[in-house]
Amino acid sequence: MADTQSFESAGIGGPVNRVLIYRLGSLGDTVVVLPCLHLIARVFPNARRIMLTNSPVHAKAPATASVIGSSGLVHDYITYQTGSRSLAGFARIWWKIREFSPDILIYLAAPRGDKAIQRDLSFFRLCGIRTMIGAPVGELAEPLYDAQTGLWEHEAFRLARTLAPLGNVDLENSESWDLRLTPAEINTASRVLAGLNGKQFLVAAIGTKMQAKDWGTEKWQALMQRLGEVFPDHAMVFLGARDDFATCEKARSKWQGEALNLCGMLTPRESAAVIQRAELLMGPDSGPMHVAAALGVPCAAVFAARARPGHWFPFGKGHQVIYHKTDCFNCNLETCIEQRKKCIESVQVDEMLNAAVKAWEYGRRKREMQLA
Repeated sequence: MADTQSFESAGIGGPVNRVLIYRLGSLGDTVVVLPCLHLIARVFPNARRIMLTNSPVHAKAPATASVIGSSGLVHDYITYQTGSRSLAGFARIWWKIREFSPDILIYLAAPRGDKAIQRDLSFFRLCGIRTMIGAPVGELAEPLYDAQTGLWEHEAFRLARTLAPLGNVDLENSESWDLRLTPAEINTASRVLAGLNGKQFLVAAIGTKMQAKDWGTEKWQALMQRLGEVFPDHAMVFLGARDDFATCEKARSKWQGEALNLCGMLTPRESAAVIQRAELLMGPDSGPMHVAAALGVPCAAVFAARARPGHWFPFGKGHQVIYHKTDCFNCNLETCIEQRKKCIESVQVDEMLNAAVKAWEYGRRKREMQLA
């Protein structure tokens, strides 16, 4: 679709040469918005696309630019520190946006209440932007609830609804989730995996930046020991940030076969190139889990009940999610003291072991069908 097309229903009445995309977050938040970025690139293929996003807020939270990389989905970035109330900071962002002079704003930031959204839109108007699409207001601000399954709409579907004026996001098409990994990134994965001597492998990405999502090192150790008995011919690869290395070393010590601890050694996209070759990914609700789902790799994931079930589950089929819906679910806490993480603490090693085997079996059947 040409960028000169008129979109009357979206209020776009002329050529679009410059697009500003507003999206905050880190690894998982960026992955779930991939289909929307692909749609924007299809609709405005000749436009320069710049993303307004936040600077990393945690050592385990990679910058959006390191996730999108050289995919061509975004050409450049304007970054700022979230939570800052500095007038100088606002002035800097205002000037950069005015200098870019976007024809349209694509609003993909998470809902924060109508008042905050209207404040954002007023700021963008002050930046000279007149056409804006995607603001999460009204029914677009909340995931839909499916009474039959008891699950809430996946965030990718909610985001797709916000961009309906631009067209079909096509979430079921694997190309919509394509990270467009480069040959260099794929070659790096080949190099670091060479030590496994061609063995098939599973991935454990067990780190998390949130205390509420931490299943506990002892449980991961117990799971590694049990999994080694079920998959004696497989290797295990541990992925994560540098801060996850020590925790993964403890889990690695219980794995009976070959293993690699690559925490802190790869970029997010190089890690994705490793995950792409795996038969299974295990971990908590995290960025690597969303990467694996985007790549079509089955996941066995242990979830805290801090969000509504379904909303942030791995996208697609074949995944196994352990989510215990406690009376305090959807608390959105990053640190849980009062309830002592009773939701995730109640998940047993046997549950995750069974989930891992079921997810792996789904992947095996899928590979066999592809080869048939």
